[in-house]
Amino acid sequence: MTLITRTRDRAVETLALDSPGTRNALSAPLVAALADALADCGRDDDVRAVVLTHTGTTFSAGADLRNPPAPEALVALLRAIVELPKPVVARVTGHVRAGGLGLLAACDIAVASPAASFAFTEVRIGVAPAVISLPLLPRTDPRALARYCLTGERFDAAEAARIGLVTAAGDDEREVDAVLAPVLDGLRASAPQALAETKRLLTAKVLESFDRDAETLTALSARLFASPQAREGMTAFLARRDPSWTR
Repeated sequence: MTLITRTRDRAVETLALDSPGTRNALSAPLVAALADALADCGRDDDVRAVVLTHTGTTFSAGADLRNPPAPEALVALLRAIVELPKPVVARVTGHVRAGGLGLLAACDIAVASPAASFAFTEVRIGVAPAVISLPLLPRTDPRALARYCLTGERFDAAEAARIGLVTAAGDDEREVDAVLAPVLDGLRASAPQALAETKRLLTAKVLESFDRDAETLTALSARLFASPQAREGMTAFLARRDPSWTR
């Protein structure tokens, strides 16, 4: 089964998360497939930049609760996006939840349509946005992040742009491509060496957070997912009922 659909246009490789039946949940196989596709792009001298997008109405629903990736695998995927020597641009025209927000934060540029919605839903199922905080904390407004991570509230593309989660919000789905067009043309006109070294400068602080905190946050994520509260939260979510702590 194909989990990542790949297309290329004038040196820009598009990687589409292609598991709409699971709302592009980050399963162990999908995470592995995306990591492999990114590694291929990194080795290909004909690829100038990567667009990360999706099929269906959801960019990613976050971790697949039935077949989740190991926390270490998710850390490695996020780091691969940050470290890739080519810019990674997210194109979002659907919903993004939990771990999917980590993918956006790891990308260098992100554009979303008004159809997109965002939520850090981890607290609703008894866990925390531990691993995804590695790229999120250096790039997102801390006050806004505190609100949305603690409450699990949904917010729209305009708010995502205001707080730095995405670069820009288009007026409609077609407008997203209009916003992306000059970005991609600019990347095509840039020297590969210059892009790689400029990205290295821009991501240095993000990679510092990985070097400093990845091991601790991986352990935290594993501990929380194995906890009784997380088991209750995930069971409630899959059963479409409120967890026991809801008041």
